[in-house]
Amino acid sequence: MATPATAQSATQRGKNRRIEVKPIAGMLGAEIDGVDLANLDDETFGEIYAAWLEHLVVFFRDQKLTPEQQITFAKRFGGIHYHPFVKGMEEHPEILEIIKEETDTRAFGEVWHTDQMFNPKPAKATILYAKESPSFGGDTMFTNMYAAYDALSEPMKALVKDIKTWSVGDRKKLSQGDKMGSAEKGRYVGNEKMAAKVQDPGDLVTESAHPLVRTHPETGRKALYLGNHVQTLHGFKSAEAKPLIDYLQAHSVFPEFTCRFRWEVGSMAIWDNRCTQHRALNDYQGQRRRMHRITIAGDAPF
Repeated sequence: MATPATAQSATQRGKNRRIEVKPIAGMLGAEIDGVDLANLDDETFGEIYAAWLEHLVVFFRDQKLTPEQQITFAKRFGGIHYHPFVKGMEEHPEILEIIKEETDTRAFGEVWHTDQMFNPKPAKATILYAKESPSFGGDTMFTNMYAAYDALSEPMKALVKDIKTWSVGDRKKLSQGDKMGSAEKGRYVGNEKMAAKVQDPGDLVTESAHPLVRTHPETGRKALYLGNHVQTLHGFKSAEAKPLIDYLQAHSVFPEFTCRFRWEVGSMAIWDNRCTQHRALNDYQGQRRRMHRITIAGDAPF
């Protein structure tokens, strides 16, 4: 795994020797050319890691990786995080296969969110690899949460600096008495293959408080930390919390903070969950989409 020092050294060189980095939007996102992710030396990975920290989400085209190669590549970013509610592949549990069939009406991840925010140690990164893509539609959008924080007024920054959010993995709040199974599967009505993968998280903690403004552990920058898993603000009454959550969520996905990626078979995206949100667009009815996702374990936000 690349260290922050490795990443910084690549940035300090001023230009990459092994890869070509092409930004796709003003606030975040870059395509990286000239690399085979199945065969990487340490220096090339160091340049990729530095570009990832700088651009928040990076994209690759025309990659050909076996599941084993994708797992090996993913482990260079850190340990694997296993989804508590959804089972991975039978042969490769590290990989969550995300499928939307031609007859499905719902897409996995079709709301703005950051992965596994309800976990006490949310995901560091997500690596998504396209195995089948529709002929049109099915793009993924990303937003820069550094930029969303920076654009707040000074009084608003002062207001939110010590607030914590309360995030819940099951939107129906199991703590109110629902049993795992029907409650969680209800989230995937209209996408039956994903509903069939739902599992009981057992004793895993799936409700957590986190700073509304988090500090990135590698860049030191502050970012809003928000997404669809947020149910309320810790210690606030619901009527107090909702207007602030609604405002900040709408603010954080202003078009000028975002980029959009068009998938093709063999495309891969890697995003930093600590400073982004993302959203899968559900605009390809009648077409099939199949993706292989690996999530990288993270640390407790501060």
